[in-house]
Amino acid sequence: MTGVLEAALRARLDRGGKCLVPYLTGGLGNDWLETVQAAAIAGADAVEIGIPFSDPVMDGPTIQLANDRALAAGVTPQQVFDRLHRADIGVPTVVMTYGNIAYRMGYQRFAASLARSTVAGAILPDIPLEELGPWATAADAEAIETVLLGAPTASDERLARIAQRSRGFVYAVGLLGITGVREQLAASAKVIAKRLKAVTDLPVLVGVGVGTPRQAVEVCEEADGVVVGSAMVQRMLDGAGPDGVAELVAEFRQALDESTNHC
Repeated sequence: MTGVLEAALRARLDRGGKCLVPYLTGGLGNDWLETVQAAAIAGADAVEIGIPFSDPVMDGPTIQLANDRALAAGVTPQQVFDRLHRADIGVPTVVMTYGNIAYRMGYQRFAASLARSTVAGAILPDIPLEELGPWATAADAEAIETVLLGAPTASDERLARIAQRSRGFVYAVGLLGITGVREQLAASAKVIAKRLKAVTDLPVLVGVGVGTPRQAVEVCEEADGVVVGSAMVQRMLDGAGPDGVAELVAEFRQALDESTNHC
């Protein structure tokens, strides 16, 4: 069955558009939830919400700093869930965090907490495919879509297995390295998108190394959409508030829409 997250992304694709999923750090500032809502209004198809973790090994300095600030303010996963439970976002949400948090809480409890908070999906990037079973079982029972990552180093056979088990969309990792804004799009970003598109009909979204509207348009020559993290979180760190983040989301939305309209 198609989940809420996948359905929202497919709706955009069916209209001939490209998907936009901004990443925002949960608990960063008192207005973080308003920022999530503003991003949705500005044109996001879904919003990825980071649950702060003390050792975010996939993330670069921008998101690490955001995590540190949120944790220093006393933010907990349950606080993030509680805020989301009462929120009207308007688009599906997917949380991103690390396996330790879900394991410590207990996979069943973690999945149930997401479901109660009307979260559609989860990304736990440090749980490899071979060890995914216990989490995936708990997530499936609560209709939580587990988004898996496909890396440039993976074989075609492995990418096919990752795509088969992924739900919602497949997260194509655009480059070897940590998250962060780069001056140029890595050549590997379009390559990994094309490789994944060859083995799945799930939406394929590229993240890691996509930091500008121009880069988003470029990678969407092959991909179905983008996940944009560090550029969005930097706005949060700079104190731009919901309006500042929404402005950036709107810039990405406009660029992607204009590129598809011209095709």
